[in-house]
Amino acid sequence: MTSQAKIDLWQAEKVATQATVTAAPNGIRYAGWGDTRISESDLERLVAAVPATLAPALAERAYYFVPLAIADTGDTLIAPSYSVELGDRAVCHRNASFGPMSAVFLSTRLVDDRFGLAFEFFINVGHNFVEAAGVPESFSALVWSQAEAQVRGETSQDAWETRRRAQDINSTPRTIDERARSAFFESAFSDALAIYMLSLAVDFDYHDLREREYPLLAPNALAERLRHVAALFPPNPGYEFQVLYRRKG
Repeated sequence: MTSQAKIDLWQAEKVATQATVTAAPNGIRYAGWGDTRISESDLERLVAAVPATLAPALAERAYYFVPLAIADTGDTLIAPSYSVELGDRAVCHRNASFGPMSAVFLSTRLVDDRFGLAFEFFINVGHNFVEAAGVPESFSALVWSQAEAQVRGETSQDAWETRRRAQDINSTPRTIDERARSAFFESAFSDALAIYMLSLAVDFDYHDLREREYPLLAPNALAERLRHVAALFPPNPGYEFQVLYRRKG
């Protein structure tokens, strides 16, 4: 059995030379390598959900879907298959650079379903886009108006904490922490991008986004952010964005 056999780890750079990188129709570069347990068609569908308008900012980046990216080492090491021992040593993703190219190695075997893998991929895409292109002023204005209105919750722990620091109501006189506010805009936008792309690729319920450490953003406020993102980055052909509300009773 794979879990009992010794599995040799590969240097990330070696994996990058062995894996065949494909440019999806939307311009996103990606590759699958090793025993990922993901079909080629599912991987294509997942990657193709990224709006093509995001791709220019990600032109020098490639996404590698691998079984496990190992966390407890200074080098970026990749496992070609899964074992319990290596699973305990792995992390959701690791980054590496090879000359002008940046690479993101995503562990496919640490998640149990399509939702988990899709969200991890889109979270990375969202952060990578913000690093390269920043946050649209219109989105910053929207989320700050929500924060000023004390809309309940946020979209991630980072967004929750940076929003709280930016609005330190205990300071006298009350001031805005501009560095925290900028970090809040970046976190909120990358979150919104990720959730928006997730909605294009996977049917999920609002409560699937919930985590324990912070209150999730109010549904109407989240929908407003997602609609704004959809207007900025329309879905590719074959994908559809919609927000559905359940009626009580």
